[in-house]
Order: sequence, then C-alpha cells, then structure tokens
Amino acid sequence: MKLTPEQQAMLDGAQGETMAKVVKTLVMYGDAFGAERMVPVTSKCGHTVISFGLKAIKPVYELYDQLIAAGLTSGQKFTADPRPIDPNVPSSLLEDIVFKKIMYTHQKEYEAQLKKLGITKDEDYTCTCYLDQVGNKPEKGDVLSWAESSAVVYANSVLGARCNRNSGIIELMGSVAGFVPEFGLLTDEGRKATWIVEVKCEKKPEAQLLGSAIGMKVMEEVPYVKGLDKWLGTELNDDACAYLKDFGAATASNGAVGLYHIENLTPEAKEQGEALIQEGAQVYVIDDAELERVKASYPIVWKDPDAKPALCFVGCPHLSLKQMEDWCGKIGEKLRLSGRDRLSVPTVFTASPAVIREAEKGTVAAKLRSYGVIISYICPLMYMNNPLCKRKAVITCSNKLRTYTSARFYTEGEILDIITSKEGRL
Repeated sequence: MKLTPEQQAMLDGAQGETMAKVVKTLVMYGDAFGAERMVPVTSKCGHTVISFGLKAIKPVYELYDQLIAAGLTSGQKFTADPRPIDPNVPSSLLEDIVFKKIMYTHQKEYEAQLKKLGITKDEDYTCTCYLDQVGNKPEKGDVLSWAESSAVVYANSVLGARCNRNSGIIELMGSVAGFVPEFGLLTDEGRKATWIVEVKCEKKPEAQLLGSAIGMKVMEEVPYVKGLDKWLGTELNDDACAYLKDFGAATASNGAVGLYHIENLTPEAKEQGEALIQEGAQVYVIDDAELERVKASYPIVWKDPDAKPALCFVGCPHLSLKQMEDWCGKIGEKLRLSGRDRLSVPTVFTASPAVIREAEKGTVAAKLRSYGVIISYICPLMYMNNPLCKRKAVITCSNKLRTYTSARFYTEGEILDIITSKEGRL
C-alpha cells in the first residue's frame, strides 16, 4: 500500500505506539482487500455499531482503554447504535435479572468510555443516525468509517456517500486515524451494479419483503432496481426515504448488500442511469408471486406456531417521524372501525430519542400511547438476544429482526390487523 509521508510517519510511531498499531491494523485491513492507498474520512460525524455493554466483549473495553490512555479520542464526534435496555419495554423479573446481571453488565462503564472517545450526546443512540432530527447525515461523496449495516447501505444508496461494510472496531479506528483504505464501495468500479432487478409487481411491494428477496438473491453484490419508481416517484421525499430505509435494511441483513441503485430515484442512478450497470449483469425478475414465495420460505421457530403473539416490535431500523405519524393514523382508523380503543397485543414502537422528542411536541406520541403503544429508544434485536425473551411469541414487520432473532415476520398490513383485532390474531 502506498502511504503518504504523514501516514507512514504515523505507522512508524511518530504519534506513539498505540496510533502506530491503529494505522497498522488499517493497513492490514486494506491489504486484505487489495487497497492501494488510504483516503481521508470526510464526514462530519462517525458512528459506532457497538452500543451494548456485554460482559463477553471485554477485549473491546481493553482496546478502548488503550486508545483513551494514549489520548487517541476519535478524530470525529460520533453517534452509536441504540441502547439495549429500556425499563418501559415489557419484561419479567427473571428477564430483567438476565439483562442486568448476566448480559449488559458493563453498560454504564462502556458508555463512559464512548463519551471519552467522542460520542456527542446521551440521546444520540440510534441506528438511524442519518435522520434530520439526529443530525449525523453525511453529504453526497463523503467518505465514512461506519459499520452499522442498515446505516451503511442507506448512506451509500440514498445519500450517495461512500462507505464499506466495516467491522465495529475498524470503524472506530478509521475515525481515530482520519483515513480508511480505498477499496470496494469507495471506488467507482466497486459501485457499479452486477445485478439488474426488474420489479413487475401489480401492487406496491412491501419494502421489507422486497429488500429480503433482493438481499437473498444478490448477497453482497450491487443491484440496480428497475420499476420501483412507479410507486416511489422520482424524488427522495419523506415517504420514499422511509421506504428505502426499511428496504435497504432488509437487503443488508437478509443478504450483505452495502449499496443499491433505484432507477430514476437514488442519486447515482439519476445521474448515470444504466451506465452504472456492469457488462454481463445478471437479471432477477420479481413479481407478486415471487414475493409470496420468499415470504412463505421464512421458517417459523416458535415452539407453538399457533401461539397468540405476546409482544410486537415495530421499528427495526428505528422509525422516522413520518412513519410514526402514518402508523398513528392507521391504528386510530382501524380501532375506530372495529369499535375498540386499545391494541390487543403489547406493541413497542422504537425510534431515536431525537425523533421521539419531536413526536412529543405534537399529538403523535400521546395518541399512540392512548392506543396502548409503548414508545422506546432500544434496539429490539438486543432485547431479543435475551434467551428468556427468545421464548416469547414475538411478531414484527422487520425482516432484519426476523433474520437475527426468533421474531416472526408479518407485513405491515398484517401487523396492523393483528394488533387491532379483538383476538390479537389474523
């Protein structure tokens, strides 16, 4: 790898032994992927995917202590993924004991480390750091050092920034050093599509279901999606961005997509069109029947497949303010038509603290709570990692949560029917 004189000096120890180790790690990472040089991290804020104080990640705490002791706080301020615990989310006494005494035993100490390393504010724990209310929104062309898969794919695809799917440690090292190795999605060639996805549905496809189908088909490659602008339009408004947020999270978790292009909509697709498609790209046609096939393929891992749902999670990734408003309207109308006042299934809506605070300013949060919705800032995945919580019959419209936990997937329409019905079932 060709380093600049400044980078070489850092590697040789000009800024201390710890920084030399950081740079050496980045060099080894770049060498593994054939990078020829480092490029500066240009985003105004970083983001860390590791937000949970698990006892099992002691080496991470020790590494962070070394960075702090050497004075190597992040070259950027940054946000972090959601906190794993919220007392407002339903849990039993035994589940609480597992959360606090066995799983997230180092949460307080770990968050103290994050403050020293450069985290912005206590409220900036969210997987949707790029939302306007949070303020960590990269500009087009910015080079990032992030790892959170749903944030990486959104930043690359919707915002036109450039970031690889890094690990939780590499992302912090890139922020500390101020540069990352150039390969993959940081290069023009690496951002070209190797798949053409033709959407030929008769109705607007469910974002999480369409993303799942594409992710499982193309895996880590880049898809160029045609036909979706029929429903989303050609401007990145609130509705389109909310759709792409959930769509992208499903492609990234059900596969390993770090970038997608939507014809006539996402920045690079609008600028370059089919010039983004590599010669010999494979074709995947998706219609309503294909989406039904994909949905039917999901395993049901509940002990009792016919169990009544005990809990529902909506918001993985975290909900946008527009999504909270839309859900509020739909729930209110559905309850009114059924002559009911409250939901029949305990339901948790998760969003960033900043979005929740904005929702509190109007009537949305109060209305949702009046229907029985619990509004929380936690990561549903971290909640479901509790072995006792895994035994619950949890439902969700998040394909990311379905993939990583025992939660059962339903479309947003099905979730709405279940939680507003008298029986709490379809």
